[in-house]
This record gives sequence, structure tokens and C-alpha cells, in this order.
Amino acid sequence: MALTSPRRARRRLRRYTRRDLVVLGVLLGIPVLLDLAIVWGPTLASIGLSFTSWDGIGDIQWVGTDNYRNLFTNYPPFWPAARHNVLWLLFLGLVATPFGLLLAVLIDRGVRFSRFYQSTIYLPVVLSLAIVGFIAQLILGTDQGVVNTIIGPRESPVDWLGDSDLNIWMMMIAASWRHTGYVMILYLAGLKSVDPALKEAAAIDGAGARQTFFRVVFPTLRPVNVIVGVITVIEALRAFDIVYAVNKGRNGLELLSVLITDNIIGEAGRIGFGSAIAVVLLTVSLGFIVTFLVQELRGARER
Repeated sequence: MALTSPRRARRRLRRYTRRDLVVLGVLLGIPVLLDLAIVWGPTLASIGLSFTSWDGIGDIQWVGTDNYRNLFTNYPPFWPAARHNVLWLLFLGLVATPFGLLLAVLIDRGVRFSRFYQSTIYLPVVLSLAIVGFIAQLILGTDQGVVNTIIGPRESPVDWLGDSDLNIWMMMIAASWRHTGYVMILYLAGLKSVDPALKEAAAIDGAGARQTFFRVVFPTLRPVNVIVGVITVIEALRAFDIVYAVNKGRNGLELLSVLITDNIIGEAGRIGFGSAIAVVLLTVSLGFIVTFLVQELRGARER
């Protein structure tokens, strides 16, 4: 066997020139610096400010855990907003996400005009939640809304957006309209990658369509389930635009993200208190996401 010459060995070790390393450093360094400056920098700053009292102009005063103590005991809007966020998460996770999966399964079976359905259902995803909120106002408005114009009595129209018992449900339905299309596309991509041989083998063994899906197809979608689960949690807990566009997150539409904005921007001297709410929201978000990822990865390792 011929030995490798020293020149060829050095050439093999020097795969990257100095110029290549500079380009790689720039391409990787800039996104990392931007991520640190835009995401993790403000996050760490919020954690630090949550233990202080600061109006944004004067000196920063250390108050320890007073902001958190007042948040949980002496701030009435907090618990309704927290319940609304949990309700939002449950609605997206138990209604909108399964509905998106159902649409993906139906389209994957090759129904007629599947391209048209796919494009139509995905179309709301390109809209921001603020735009979805404005559309909801046009549809559910009390006086000139489409729904009240068609089915509502003219003498006493239903106040879909002003009634605190109804508006939270209307906003969750409107947000689900956008969320469903996103979930459908993700699951549709996952279904396209499933090996047809698995379905054929299940059919030969006598499994029906439902058994094939839940016992063969759905377990192979575990990576997609992880992505969809994380996106659902993020979408539910960071919801802000849609309720703020309707009535600035008041009268039954209180969310933690709205309380953060009201305290940091709307009230002078509440930056520390608003940062404490932001830290609570961050902790809850990470708790859900980390727990979900650990369970999914553990299940994948056991299979």
C-alpha cells in the first residue's frame, strides 16, 4: 500500500484557507451578535430590571423581590391575564392544532382542488395578528359587522367584541384561523415524507385507515410534533397584536403581554414592574417548551 506523501497530507489538513475562515467567521458571527444584542441582551436586562424600580430616566433603585410580591398579591389584572393566556394555549393546542392536522391529512389523500385548498388555508399565515384583529372588527363589529348584519337582530345586535364573556372566544377563533394554516403546512410536509411502504405494510396486515394513521403514520411525525408544539406554545403566550388592535387588551382581553406593554410604556416608573411580568411570561414559556421537548426527545430515544 502506497504511503500518503507529506505534501498531500498537508493539503488534506489545510482544507480551509484564511479567507475561508474569515468568511465563516463573518457569516456566523454577525447572526450570533445580532441574536445576543436583540434577543438575549434585552432578556438578561429584563431579568435584572425586574428586581429594581426605574422610570427609565432617573437612578435605578434596587427593590429585590418586591415587584414579584406585588405582582402576585397586589395587582388584580395579573391573574385574569394569566388565565386568558392559559385558555389561549389550550384552545390553540386542543382545537386549532388538531384541526390543522386534520386538514393536512385530508389534503394529503389527494382530494380534488387540493392545491387551491392548500393555498387558501395557508393565506392567513402571511397576515400579522394585528391585521387579523382588524379583519375581526369588520366581521364582528356591533353596528356594521358582517355577522350582525346577516344574523343579528337590528334592535339589539350582539356585541361580539365588547362583551367580556364573548370577546376572548372570538379572538381565539380569529387567531386560530391564522394558526391552523401554519400547522397544516408543517404536517403536510411531514406527511409527504412518510414512506408509502409503511402504509402498504399496515394495509397488508389488515389495519384500517384510522389504525394506520395513529399506529404507523403519526409516530413517524414526531419531529414535526416537536416543531408544532413549540410554535403553539410561543403563539399562545406571546399573543398581543390581535387583542391590542381590537380594544387595547382591556374589557376581557387582558393578556400578560398587554400588561407588560401597559406597565413599561403606558405608566411612568413601572419599568421594573413590567420587567417582572416579562420574566414570569418567559419562565412559563420556557417551562412549557422545555418540558415538551424533554418528553418528545425521551420518547424518541425509547423507540
